[in-house]
Amino acid sequence: MGSAGHRFGQRLAERLAAVRSRFVRARHFRGHGVHSPFVYALVREVFMRSALMPGDRALFRALRESGVAERPAVQLQNLAIHEGYRAFGLNRAEGELYVLTRELPHAEVLALVGRAAETGAAVAVLEPCRGRERQLLCRQLVAAHGSTSVDNRACLLLFNNRLPKQHFVL
Repeated sequence: MGSAGHRFGQRLAERLAAVRSRFVRARHFRGHGVHSPFVYALVREVFMRSALMPGDRALFRALRESGVAERPAVQLQNLAIHEGYRAFGLNRAEGELYVLTRELPHAEVLALVGRAAETGAAVAVLEPCRGRERQLLCRQLVAAHGSTSVDNRACLLLFNNRLPKQHFVL
């Protein structure tokens, strides 16, 4: 029963953590409990939309080609349209929005987040809740970040704008 029992226990622990996460985030459903006009607009105009907003689809296509699920790809494309980001970098420091996938090593994630802070670009770290190491990395990023950050389970958004340091878990 050794290794099979361990996998079962691990899966059970992951499922229980997911249920707990849903209960904790339930209070933010439909934007209730969000006291920032900036984040409230993101929730209503970006995260609650299931279809793409009118505009360029380059980010959506690039994300889908790299294996990102449709819903997070739609959300990030809508974020780019909503915020007026004209260019993006997928796993690289380019444009106004850096999108960092799970395949990127932790050291490179830290370097790109630091570069984004210098240039004022926004960062989207995909799958922030996927695995313990990824969660610890994202907690480290939020703790060190000087402006607004939003975690919606599909991605961790780090905005380098003039808003105060706030962290929202949706």
